[in-house]
Amino acid sequence: MLAVRGLRKSFGGRTVLDGFDLRVEPGEFVALLGPNGSGKSTALRCVVGLETPDGGEIDVSGNAAMVFQKIHLVGRRTALDNVCSGALGRLPLRRSLFCPHDVRDEAMRCLDRVGLADRALDRCARLSGGQQQRVAIARALCQRASVILADEPVSALDPQAAVQVMELLVDLAGEGMTVVAVLHQPELARNYAHRIVEMVAQ
Repeated sequence: MLAVRGLRKSFGGRTVLDGFDLRVEPGEFVALLGPNGSGKSTALRCVVGLETPDGGEIDVSGNAAMVFQKIHLVGRRTALDNVCSGALGRLPLRRSLFCPHDVRDEAMRCLDRVGLADRALDRCARLSGGQQQRVAIARALCQRASVILADEPVSALDPQAAVQVMELLVDLAGEGMTVVAVLHQPELARNYAHRIVEMVAQ
C-alpha cells in the first residue's frame, strides 16, 4: 500500500507539489496524468527518496522500486547481471562483490516472470527498448518491491512494446502489487489503469 498525504515540494522558489494526496491499495494500478511541470515525476521521486519533500507524509508498505523512462541498464552486461543488481541493497558487502547462486536463481525467476528467461545471457545493449524496459521491471522484482513506480515507462517505446509493458504492469497489480505509472498517453491510461489521477501545474 502507498499513502501520500499533504506532499509539498519546491525548486528554487517554484512550487511543484502543494498538498498532494494519493492512496493506492495493493492490487491497484493507478495512472498519473497531467501536463509537464505538474509534479507527476517529482511525486514518485519523493516516494523512493530521490527527492526530499519539503513537507507531508509518505507511507509505503514494504519496498518501493522505480522504473524510469531512461531505462538505466548497463548495456555491456547481461540481462541476468542487470537483474541481479536489484538485490545489492540487501546483500552484505562481501556478498555484493559477486552474484551468489541464490540471487542468480531469484533473478532468473524474475526474468521468467517478465517473459525474458531465454534472453538472460544476452547483453542488454542487444535487446530492444521494450525488452530492456521489461528487464528493468524484473530488476525491480528482484528488489522484492511491493510498490512499483513507473515514470513514463512506455514513452520511448513503439506501440507493440508499449502494450507488452502495460500488460505486464497490469498483471503485477493483479498479483497484489501496488503500481503507479506516470503516463502521457490518456488512451493507455484508460485502457489499462484501474484509476486515473489527473494533476495540474501549480
